Amino acid sequence: MEKRQFGKTDMQVSVLGYGGAEIGFEGASLENVTTLLNEALDSGLNVIDTAAAYLASEELIGQAVSNRRKDFYLFSKCGAAEGFTKFDWSKTGLLKHIETSLKALKTDFLDLIQLHSCNSETLKQGEAIEALETARQKGYTRYIGYSGDGQDAVFAIKTGAFDSLQTSISIADQEAIDLLLPLAQSYNLGVIAKRPIANAVWRNSQKPENAYHHPYWERIQKLKYDFLNTQESFSIGLRFTLSQPGVCTAIVGTKQPGRWQANAKMLEADGPLSAKEIAAICSRWQEVGGENWHGQV
Repeated sequence: MEKRQFGKTDMQVSVLGYGGAEIGFEGASLENVTTLLNEALDSGLNVIDTAAAYLASEELIGQAVSNRRKDFYLFSKCGAAEGFTKFDWSKTGLLKHIETSLKALKTDFLDLIQLHSCNSETLKQGEAIEALETARQKGYTRYIGYSGDGQDAVFAIKTGAFDSLQTSISIADQEAIDLLLPLAQSYNLGVIAKRPIANAVWRNSQKPENAYHHPYWERIQKLKYDFLNTQESFSIGLRFTLSQPGVCTAIVGTKQPGRWQANAKMLEADGPLSAKEIAAICSRWQEVGGENWHGQV
């Protein structure tokens, strides 16, 4: 598994990371999570990303692989909690979130803690950033980051406070390519691509019941990329995201054992997209959506 330098940190991260949202929101069993994460770690995974907001995700990860803590970098997020039903951006609240996450994950420290889609108005108040800096001073985390999109992410990067950016990048979410990635590179931030395959919404012939998937599904209906009807659709989508300058790792979630390894083998077998293929995907985006389609938080 290819590894890339993660910005100004001391981490070399696997280009394919693991995102813990799905196991939390879809009620994965501990048995499945234990199997899939251990198999993935054996196959080269070294980034696991989760959040306080992802219901039981942190607990599942802690029970499944805390005994292998030295084998991977552990990222989490704070500020949002309990399935995004509760938010607390105060210093006291954020530190409590982080302390709770450490217990759930069965670890003494995180490699990265991120503010979870905190808006720029909250960032301007300074308390949220101060909380993360305090967490680093206390040894709760080695690095601090921001997870978010659009102009809020622009403001976050320009504070100069963060070591990393997590943002939406995919064939159906390209705003960050011009808006955020060059800026993140200028600040030498490690970049995590979330939703790197746009939840593979093109697999649904009908509009999904879950409203979470609607924006990408509606965009894909208009984009109508030719490759979406081929067996290579998933591979092309993921390789497009990883081809963007500055992207260090793309986090993909699954609750099925074996799926992460299959994705990793696919990436290695298919190799990078050509410049022509990348340009065609970007051109179609500009033609159909362009400035009217913003990054999905």
